[in-house]
Amino acid sequence: MKHFTKLFSKGIAAITLTTAILSGGMQQAEAAEGIDTSVVDEAWGLPTYVYGGGLNETQIQETAEILEIDSMENVASVDVTGEDLQTYLGTGSGNTASMISSVLVQRENEGEGVNVIIQTPDDITEITQEQYANAAITAGVEDVTIMVASIRPVTGESALTGIYKAFDVNGEELDQDRMEVAQEELETTNQIAQENSGEEAFDTSRFDQAIVEIKQQLAELKEGQEQLATREEIEQIINDALANNNLQNAISQEQLDRLLAFFEQYQQTGAIDSAQVREQLEKLSSDIRSRFSDAFQQAEESGLFEQIGNFFRSIWEAITGFFS
Repeated sequence: MKHFTKLFSKGIAAITLTTAILSGGMQQAEAAEGIDTSVVDEAWGLPTYVYGGGLNETQIQETAEILEIDSMENVASVDVTGEDLQTYLGTGSGNTASMISSVLVQRENEGEGVNVIIQTPDDITEITQEQYANAAITAGVEDVTIMVASIRPVTGESALTGIYKAFDVNGEELDQDRMEVAQEELETTNQIAQENSGEEAFDTSRFDQAIVEIKQQLAELKEGQEQLATREEIEQIINDALANNNLQNAISQEQLDRLLAFFEQYQQTGAIDSAQVREQLEKLSSDIRSRFSDAFQQAEESGLFEQIGNFFRSIWEAITGFFS
């Protein structure tokens, strides 16, 4: 029994270490260069710092430092308010005091895709970088680097408003309907992710990838048959994407119904026919898959998969030896 207990403890340690390697690998793969505020982009000008209207002057500066802004002279800065929430999304209470999360936004060259970096992952408590990117692409955002930060824990849902305002103040108008649907997307996917948090069968990154695939399949179906998908076709596409990402047993029927309702709404927007959206989704999908690949390759090269395999073989040998 002591031998069994010792083996079990070693196995748990190996599994824990593997989880840490995979998590760390994902974080390492997700790391990006950020935005260099010492260089002026001639196509878009200065990077745009959109800070939460609920911050005081000290907090605005503190957030700027978190976003690695060398000098406020090197960025265009503007606040985002509760009124902006209503203007861009047609929703919200208009309470500026609750607007805390902030963004730094910089246009990139064509083909770079939407790259989101969460500078304060402990303080953006719910929204993932892929959820931000997915929703921003729905709204019409393309080829941009977005850094998100907060000085204290917030859900992070209002950061999208800051992204839209950055485009607005730089003379790039986004479609109102698509912005509102993007917010609905963020809320729907985040709620489902939160409801499944801690469930063994659910993986947030795979869910984010499934959302990308559903959008891609809806666009391909629309192009092929020159009409929108029926409710039954949307449901089949959702189920296929979930199964393709090993989530077929993770999503409840009620959650599936919410996804179905959202994608019925999504395909009514201009995003369904947008070549730019397709390009941005392809880049996002590639980035997500690359992070999976990098993390698992790191674990494989470390020998931890083999170590876990040996652990379970040892457990089996211990059990059969005990009863022989």
